[in-house]
Amino acid sequence: MLTRNCLLLFLWFVFDKGSLSPVRPPGAPLSRSSLGKEHPRSLVGPMRNGASGFQRVKRGWVWNQFFVLEEYMGSDPQYVGKLHTDLDKGESAVKYTLMGEGAGSIFTIDATTGDIHALRSLDREVKPYYTLRAQAVDIDTNRPLEPESQFVIKVQDINDNEPKFLEGPYTASVPEMSPVGTYVMQVTATDADDPTYGNSARVVYSILHGQPYFSVDPKTGIIRTALPNMDREVKEQYQVLIQAKDMGGQLGGLAGTTTINITLSDVNDNPPRFSKSFFHLRVPESSAVGSAVGRIKAHDLDIGKNAEVEYNIVPGDGGNMFDIITNEHNQEGILILKRPLDYETKKAYTFKVDAENAHLDPRFHSFGAFKDTATVKINVLDVDEPPVFTKPSYEMEVYEDSPVGDIIGAVTGQDLDASNSPVRYSIDWKSDLDSYFDIDPVEGTISTNELLDRESIAQHNITIVATKLNSPVLTSRVAVTVHVLDVNEFPPELAIPYESFVCENTKVGQVIQIFSAKDQDLPQSGHKFSFKPTERDVNNKNFTILDFGNNTAGIVTLRSNFRRRSQEIYFLPVVIQDSGYPVQSSTGILTIRVCGCESDGSLLTCSAEAIFLPVGLSTGALIAILLCIVILLVIVVIYVGLRRQKKKETLMTSKEDIRDNVIHYDDEGGGEEDTHAFDMGTLRNPKVIKENLLKENRDLLRRDVKPDPKTGKKQTPVSQDSEDIRDFINQRLKENDVDNSAPPYDSLATYAYEGEGSVAESLSSIESLVVDVDEDYDYLNKWGPRFKTLAGIFGEQSHTQADTTTTTTENRH
Repeated sequence: MLTRNCLLLFLWFVFDKGSLSPVRPPGAPLSRSSLGKEHPRSLVGPMRNGASGFQRVKRGWVWNQFFVLEEYMGSDPQYVGKLHTDLDKGESAVKYTLMGEGAGSIFTIDATTGDIHALRSLDREVKPYYTLRAQAVDIDTNRPLEPESQFVIKVQDINDNEPKFLEGPYTASVPEMSPVGTYVMQVTATDADDPTYGNSARVVYSILHGQPYFSVDPKTGIIRTALPNMDREVKEQYQVLIQAKDMGGQLGGLAGTTTINITLSDVNDNPPRFSKSFFHLRVPESSAVGSAVGRIKAHDLDIGKNAEVEYNIVPGDGGNMFDIITNEHNQEGILILKRPLDYETKKAYTFKVDAENAHLDPRFHSFGAFKDTATVKINVLDVDEPPVFTKPSYEMEVYEDSPVGDIIGAVTGQDLDASNSPVRYSIDWKSDLDSYFDIDPVEGTISTNELLDRESIAQHNITIVATKLNSPVLTSRVAVTVHVLDVNEFPPELAIPYESFVCENTKVGQVIQIFSAKDQDLPQSGHKFSFKPTERDVNNKNFTILDFGNNTAGIVTLRSNFRRRSQEIYFLPVVIQDSGYPVQSSTGILTIRVCGCESDGSLLTCSAEAIFLPVGLSTGALIAILLCIVILLVIVVIYVGLRRQKKKETLMTSKEDIRDNVIHYDDEGGGEEDTHAFDMGTLRNPKVIKENLLKENRDLLRRDVKPDPKTGKKQTPVSQDSEDIRDFINQRLKENDVDNSAPPYDSLATYAYEGEGSVAESLSSIESLVVDVDEDYDYLNKWGPRFKTLAGIFGEQSHTQADTTTTTTENRH
């Protein structure tokens, strides 16, 4: 071996001088890179033998990788390979260094010879390769002779891992009765060895246990059925042992196994079967309707929904008395009683029952009918029963206020047992607390015990108890409803206060209102009313009553062209009569209002004031018109008030106007001599005086004021001999003298003419052409008490320099 290594080193030195290259260890495989194309590289290093400076060194080839066997078990370190440079002349002047993954701990290098060794066993499944760097340096100066070179040491695989099933053990299912080759499942084993090197990772599958029922594909690991018609009812569970072996299944390969638990799933391949063909049952006749009276069962070897059984009674003897249902938990058939049993009527029933699967599989129809039939016989057992009433309930009627003791009906009960015991009757006191009724204990007749009032209680519900005389424990109950019939006491009346309307443009014969009635005597469903107008309104030319015959009637118009201005509201009496005994009737009043309507009959307005408004105006226009009217009215009122204040005159304005001007004031005076009760100065009218003074173009002067000598014009006095004026004044005096209804206060009368009978002669200003302003009126005080007031007036004016004179006379009473 040493000779071969030396020969190889010599050949390398001959062909590639001056470069560091690996030497393949004995037995190590050559890599493609070590035998491939040369890659020139330059290496700059120090010149030896005293030569100074640097020279370029050509590298012959670059290594790619070394190989080292995994799981090496030798006692010495495993030799990996050798590094060498052409600068190494064998004089121990070159030192080799190793760096990278595992350098020093896993791999070591001889610094002098360049030999590489692995210090411990390696596992490819842990780390498949290591990357390292090598360099040659001067042993004395430790200076690099060439740059670092990188290489790989690959761990060479050996078959040290068996195939493994990572997900085992497995569970699978396949339907029973499946054909050969039915897919069950697929299993896969993994091998950690290198699949690219040798057959260490090539796995082959085989079945060790589970034949002849199942088979496995050696390459894919797919498991299939190998035996036809496997029956779950015979064997349900199967355990299959699968082996996976590497090295292609060859001798010496490593193997792994796994277990597969295969279950045959159920299919409906078995019909239900009764355990016996005849079932005998006994049922007491007192069994309640709807209760279970017996159970039968048909067994099915299948499971789940394939074992669900449906039971049906074959029409026949007992088909109408019994029914059968399925218990979902145990698939039993439960017989249910549909009608009451009576031992005395029938003592036994016989019928057939079919049992069949609810879910059928068409693949197994060829096996035959999937159902079974059994016969059921039920014997009815005699039981001592309570009395039975002839009816399930009773209804009776009685008129209210019927005499006490009147029989209103009877109940009948009997003992159907062979003993035929007598029956006794009673009223359950809880159902008749006020003892309105009584019952004969032997005959069962029911009579009244109190006077009945339908308006208080219209219906009585009592319970009658029937008891067997020889067995008081056995009792029966029946409900009795007593309807209290009405005696017609109350007259009918209108259902509500009806207020109808009729359009002004309505037509003859139009129904404007439908109304009904109500009655307190009977329920609503028992009413039968008739409607008609009163005898007084038979000839009514406006409206009439039309009876529809269904407890309703209508108001019908007899004319058209109703006008609200003529009559706004009409009252129409109606006679309402019921059909009771005795017949009751009453008269109701229907109110009909005349309204304005649209052309289609829809109501427009029923307001009385609306008839004066123009038709067709909008609401806003109507409001504007009303507002204008109100404003005009206010202006007129104000104007009239102002005019009345300006033209209020107490005296006549012309001597041809002969009438009394009466000034009324609400103050009772004390007579002629009372000068403090009323201020006579208020009789003056300064505004009129002022107006007359400003009117220079007029010659008329006020008769109740003192004339102004500067502005007054001379007027011709009225003749004192005027007969008409004298007669007029005398007539007025006489009327006031004899008038007993004269007011108890003073009245002023102003005349255009003064009579001649006055002591002071004429005081009128008509004949006074020129009046001295400074005239002294004190002489009036000498004329007596009658002129005291007049003297006071002119006396006051003389002090205040007034321009007017007022002449007054007191009316005598």
